[in-house]
This record gives sequence, C-alpha cells and structure tokens, in this order.
Amino acid sequence: MARFTSFDGTELAYRETGEGAPLLVLAGGPGRASEYLGTLGGLDAHRRLVVLDNRGTGESDEPADPFTYRRDMLVRDVEMLRRHLGLDVVDVLGHSAGAGIAMGYAADFPEHVGRLALLTPALRSVGLSPEQSDWDTFLAARVNEPWFESATTALARNAAGDDSVENRVAASPLLYARWDDRAQAHANAELGQWKYHVALGYNAEGAFVPGILRRAMTDFGHPVLVYACTEDPISPVRRCAELAELFPDVTMYVHEGVGHYPWVEDPDTVSKQLATFLDA
Repeated sequence: MARFTSFDGTELAYRETGEGAPLLVLAGGPGRASEYLGTLGGLDAHRRLVVLDNRGTGESDEPADPFTYRRDMLVRDVEMLRRHLGLDVVDVLGHSAGAGIAMGYAADFPEHVGRLALLTPALRSVGLSPEQSDWDTFLAARVNEPWFESATTALARNAAGDDSVENRVAASPLLYARWDDRAQAHANAELGQWKYHVALGYNAEGAFVPGILRRAMTDFGHPVLVYACTEDPISPVRRCAELAELFPDVTMYVHEGVGHYPWVEDPDTVSKQLATFLDA
C-alpha cells in the first residue's frame, strides 16, 4: 500500500487498483479496515480505485490525538489525500459510515468534488437514522430465519454495552439478505479488521451537527447517487429517499434483494450501477 502524511503528521495508507479516472473510496465501519470493500464488485474494471484506510485502521497509523478519529476530522484526511494525489477535482464514494465522511468532505470542499456516490449510507450525520419502527418491520420479516435468535440476542447484548467485535459479528446475519458462505466469510473477516476505540472516536461528542450538514447538502450542486438496498436495516430505503431529497442533482437507485454490503451478494449489479453513474 502507498502512504502519505496527513494534516497532523499521521501516516495514512491507501491502495490503488484498476485503470481509468480515479475514484476516492471511503470505508465505513466505522473503525473497519478498508479491505472489506474489496473492489466493490469489480468496479476497478471501470475506475482506478483509491481506497483509504482511515486513520487507526488497516495499514494506517494511529494518531497521537484520539480526537482526530472524529467523523468531521476524518474529512481533513480526504483533503490531504486529494492534495497528495495532485488532483483538482475527484469523484468520491463513501460506504456506510464512510458516506458520512464523504458528505462532510462535499460540504467543506465542494469545489474539489466531481460526483458523489453514497453507497448504503449511514444516516446519523444528517439526522435520518432508522427509527424503531424501521427496525420492527425489518426484524418481523426475518423472525423465521435460523439465525434470528442468535443475531437478535447479539443486538440486545450490544444495547447492554457489549461492544466486542465478536458480538458485532454475531449480529451480522442481519446485514445480509442471504447468510450463505460468501456472506459468512465477509462477516467473519471483521474479526481482524475492526477496532472499537476507532469507532468510538468516530462517534465522539460533536462529530454530528445534522442541521449544518443538511443545509450544506442542499447547496451541493454536483451529481449525487444515493444507493439503497431493500434488505438493509442500517440504511432503510424510505430514509435514503429522504436523504436524496436534500440534493438538487440526485439519482437514487434501489437494489432489490440485497443487504448492507450489496457487492458481496450481487457484485455485477453494484459495479454496473456505480459505473453508469460515475461515467455519465
């Protein structure tokens, strides 16, 4: 992996794969190494993917000040990577919590963003997190799954304070439409990829000011893709539709029958839809 020095002297790592125009790719988790993104279903056949390991994850170093794990601070790392690459304008994709970083970057540095893709975006940063009714509907549709009891027990443990990576993985069947071998391998990989203290820092007090970011998104005039999936409890379609309403130039795509990691379950559709938007 290549490396660069960010705003506070922290050395960060990124990997490049594919050919063509660059696409900055921001991982979620939060606190998970970007390895979980793979090539986003083969998107590297269409674009040169520049995939950042957020500070403290993967091959990137830990910062001296844990305050800089905060979502709004991670935006600065994206800007330093853009400068390092010598790009004036670049397309940006954020997955899940990475979409919160991507929207923050679009708000703070709109002149350097071409197209913005929000892939199954986490919605806390704009005040649109799923409500209890969303979870109730989602869980009711899965009550007969063989993994349901163990996964929901893990959710309850999390609510009671169990923030271990093992417990996260125990709940992860909820994030895939099909709990097959591919999904299980992808979920189990998180055991070696996720760091609790990084996730805690991402969500630290002051990281989210939804009203300010929402207003910034209404002024963001560049093309935006909101990519929602019907079996995703993190980014419910109805809430993603509300997110899409914020942007003046937006495309919303709803991927049927897949969960929070659609490239794991239907890679061809993901790469095709993303490439169609990015190359329009």
